[in-house]
Amino acid sequence: MSTPLCDAQVLFGATGDLAKKKIFPALQQLVRRGNLAVPVVGVARGGWDLERFRAHVRATLEQSEGFDEAACARLCELLRFVGGDYREADTFDRLCTTLGDAQRPLFYLAIAPSMFPTVVNGLGQLRCAKGGRVVVEKPFGRNLASAVELNQTLHAVFDESAIFRIDHYLGKEPVQNLLFFRFANSFLEPIWNRNYVDSVQITLAEAIDVAGRGLFYEEVGAIRDVVQNHLLQVVANLAMEPPVGSGSESLRDEKVKVFRAIRPLSGNSLVRGQYRGYRSEAGVAADSCVETFAAMQIHLDSWRWQGVPFFIRTGKQLALTATEVVVSLRPPPYEVFPEMLPTQANYLRFRLGPSEVAIAIGARVKRRGSENIGDDIELHVFNMHDDEMDAYERLIGDALKGDATLFARQDAVEAAWRIVDPVLDRKTLLSEYAPGSWGPAAADAMIAAYGGWRNPQASA
Repeated sequence: MSTPLCDAQVLFGATGDLAKKKIFPALQQLVRRGNLAVPVVGVARGGWDLERFRAHVRATLEQSEGFDEAACARLCELLRFVGGDYREADTFDRLCTTLGDAQRPLFYLAIAPSMFPTVVNGLGQLRCAKGGRVVVEKPFGRNLASAVELNQTLHAVFDESAIFRIDHYLGKEPVQNLLFFRFANSFLEPIWNRNYVDSVQITLAEAIDVAGRGLFYEEVGAIRDVVQNHLLQVVANLAMEPPVGSGSESLRDEKVKVFRAIRPLSGNSLVRGQYRGYRSEAGVAADSCVETFAAMQIHLDSWRWQGVPFFIRTGKQLALTATEVVVSLRPPPYEVFPEMLPTQANYLRFRLGPSEVAIAIGARVKRRGSENIGDDIELHVFNMHDDEMDAYERLIGDALKGDATLFARQDAVEAAWRIVDPVLDRKTLLSEYAPGSWGPAAADAMIAAYGGWRNPQASA
């Protein structure tokens, strides 16, 4: 049975930074493609009215990439506005009046996490919210306990099927490409297991610093910011079993199984780093122990992956910005050409952006001449075009349709927090590293027995 489309969209935090940078450009694109034709109700504090709100949205879109005059005009016609304090019942009464006959509104919470309970409880008092859906921006809690508490708050008003926890990373084209490549090609399945895979490494590197958000980063750190969500989602896409059927729940079921198979981190194979100069950033404590780099080895206790180490790392102020996966294969069982020079292992490499999608295979070929000496080569295909559909456009469109495939489910969120929870507040050694490097030397020692890190190159 198909899921009915939402008949209105409500945006809490409509005058905020997230709405300006991401949501309004995505809504314009949805309108341009004919995928949005329902009222869009902005809700925000302050003395705004509809005229000022429409002018704000237009000015925002005119300054954005991909501005489309016709789509912008149509979006502005769809806009409505409700101003008021989220803590006052009158704000929600006026919202309900503005929604009119809408039976299935989509409530988007583009607000600070501290306000989630206030807004959700306010929606719980409205008859017009009963058939609606809610979109919640990450972070989904700060640890396992707060994630459980947040889910309890949401479930007091909305069924799990109506809750869409949005992580824009899951909507990116390269991330989807990785999952598609795995399950759309039959040649991969026979080798995608512990019998042929020696190790897996995943790097999510950023060349930028904390970009003026030192106060925010002091509350988060690399493990909360990237590992618990983005990197564990990449692990799930790599390690999951083929879903049974094509429905969204089948796919999400398999991801949860991966998270449950990962051993909770103990800190024994965790390296935390901080780039030199971080403590001079605005909002950062002079004696800060927050990590801007994290590398770790994780283990999956499953039939397919038992004994295969997954190495993951992320950091700011690294050599370049790139996300890359390298799956190293075991050597052949017998060396037919013993005189061949030592070479690197066969591998599969996936570049997951920011603007390139690359798939590569590392292989060995014979060098010209009479001797059986080989060379390492890489066979690869890549697409360097920017993604036509932005992640927010894809995800908001899916939420309007009720397609939850790319959204995090309650059990997955809590299972992912369970993995990192033991090390979140653990005072492990913090190693300083130079900006523009690949992180502290201790991270290299962690993976040395498996050939070291394969650092992403400037070109995919």
